[in-house]
Amino acid sequence: MKPSPMKYSIDPKPSHHYYFVTGRLAEHSLRDIVEGLASQYGFGFSIGVMPITVAALMTPGWLKRHLDVPTEATHVILPGYCSHGIDLLTKDYKIPVICGPNDCRWLPELFGKERDEPDLSQYEIDIIAEINHAPRISINDVQSIAMRYRDDGANVIDFGCDPTSRCLSIGDYVAALVDQGLCVSVDTFDAWEAKVAADKGASLVLSVNSTNREAAVDWGCEVVVVPDTPGDQKSFEKTIEFLETARVPMRLDPILEPIGAGFTESLIRYAEVRKQFPDHAMMMGIGNLTELTDVDSAGINFLLLAICQELSIESALTTQVINWARSSVRECDVARRMVSYSLRNRVPPKRLSDQLVMLRDPKLRPYTDQALAELANTIKDNNYRLFAQGDLIHLVSAGIHLFGDDPFELFDRLLNEQKVDNVDASHAFYLGYEMAKASIAMTLGKQYNQDQALDWGMLTQEEDLHRIKRTSRHRGG
Repeated sequence: MKPSPMKYSIDPKPSHHYYFVTGRLAEHSLRDIVEGLASQYGFGFSIGVMPITVAALMTPGWLKRHLDVPTEATHVILPGYCSHGIDLLTKDYKIPVICGPNDCRWLPELFGKERDEPDLSQYEIDIIAEINHAPRISINDVQSIAMRYRDDGANVIDFGCDPTSRCLSIGDYVAALVDQGLCVSVDTFDAWEAKVAADKGASLVLSVNSTNREAAVDWGCEVVVVPDTPGDQKSFEKTIEFLETARVPMRLDPILEPIGAGFTESLIRYAEVRKQFPDHAMMMGIGNLTELTDVDSAGINFLLLAICQELSIESALTTQVINWARSSVRECDVARRMVSYSLRNRVPPKRLSDQLVMLRDPKLRPYTDQALAELANTIKDNNYRLFAQGDLIHLVSAGIHLFGDDPFELFDRLLNEQKVDNVDASHAFYLGYEMAKASIAMTLGKQYNQDQALDWGMLTQEEDLHRIKRTSRHRGG
């Protein structure tokens, strides 16, 4: 779950009286939460319901004309959207005016009560992040990619060799990565490449079967055992037996097959290998599914990491070649923590984190038709408010309530039907940008909030509301 953007914290005392300010829509929810906090901390309170439906549309300037702060109040608590210009209110009322959270459900944190967040710090699965065809890239570029993978959660950087030609400079590549403090594996069947890489500090070689197992004895590092061909259990067991006799440390990978080439059977083999070799480390290479399936990778990564967790497969090899899998390392990092928590606590991995809910949102918070109609009837200024819910975008201002599913048509109607004369170039850009976001939200089933970034889970980039100077009529306030 995302942390709430707390800007202030309060040390509540029984002598305090807090005046909470909200709009009509959130009144009942706010009252329930505040009553619980007052009962817990013993402070006094009152709630000011402003003559506006949606609290997010209030601004400090607007509030100066509507606030009637009780004389007994020691603090004023405003919704989090009112942060810009709040110092003016503090100066006027001579008591602390505090910008609380955007969502009233986060109020307990403002008073020092931590949310009951799941502990997702633990995991059991190491991520091996492969740099594909690494010899075709410069050493500096390989280092840059490796450091990014490490920052995204990779425990091991895998140097993916080119199967069509030997990398004569593999030692230089591996040494450069090891010098960066990285744990390095090398993906090759070439015994010479594996030996040079191991001599330069590689700690793991992918992969070993009957073609190179004798050479593996001299590498002095751990290896990943694979069958000669997927499903060839006999060759798999012979290589395991050979390496056990030679005391070569190993991980077992029976090979995950793509959908259409025996995917389910290959999954079954992982379970069978775990039963047959309960004390051996195992690895699953998951790129055959994420890279070879026309679907966003996050869900696939999560399910495969869950299988690894249940089968005690301690490492997963992933890659980020195709565009829909470009954030696989980060996805695997989130997934391994969620599945670890789920199995340790015997709970479904629901409401643990919304970082992998990227295409859609966990929950929508639509306004009722009545609330939107009331808002349209009560607005007396020329500021434009935008809402998106169902399959319609609503544009609301004084005497204007336009709605439709086409932003171009809405903007045309605003200019021609309403004959407005306050849409300059910057204003048009702003409205176009916001309506584009609203249209995307409707298409995907996401929550749209004016002047806020759409929620893309772990990929969200928060918007800087003050980056571009805008006139007040650009937004709801």
